[in-house]
Amino acid sequence: MAMPAKNTICLWYDGGAEDAARFYAETFPDSSVGAVHRAPGDFPGGKKGDVLTVEFTVMGIPCLGLNGGPVFRHSEAFSFQVATADQAETDRYWDAIIGNGGQESECGWCKDRWGLSWQITPVALTRAFTGPDPAAAKRAFDAMMTMRKIDVAAIEAAVRG
Repeated sequence: MAMPAKNTICLWYDGGAEDAARFYAETFPDSSVGAVHRAPGDFPGGKKGDVLTVEFTVMGIPCLGLNGGPVFRHSEAFSFQVATADQAETDRYWDAIIGNGGQESECGWCKDRWGLSWQITPVALTRAFTGPDPAAAKRAFDAMMTMRKIDVAAIEAAVRG
């Protein structure tokens, strides 16, 4: 057995950990599915032989999916923030999540079909907020507040005034 990562994000699923891991691996670069471990006995969320945990990586971040049952749900208190280079990359990730049973939210946030929150954040938006011109940052912020998926052209236009 290989030495596990010193720090791994454990994500609780209601039976969908393997499907989620496979979706993330297909959707995001530097992502993969590792070992799938089956339960050695019955447990509150399942039966002996069911998938209990799945080791996977999302964009270089080691994760463990735990099929713990319906007791705990994902919330916006935890999200993956994905920095995108341009509108095409923003669209690709957003559309993959929404098109696979996810749901839109506000200001670049969305949820996948398992309830995990994602922030699909173009670098242009981050630059607008952290740039030297506070008035441009405010215009970009105000524009973002009206969006679901971030529109890079609209953010750049807001920065220009």
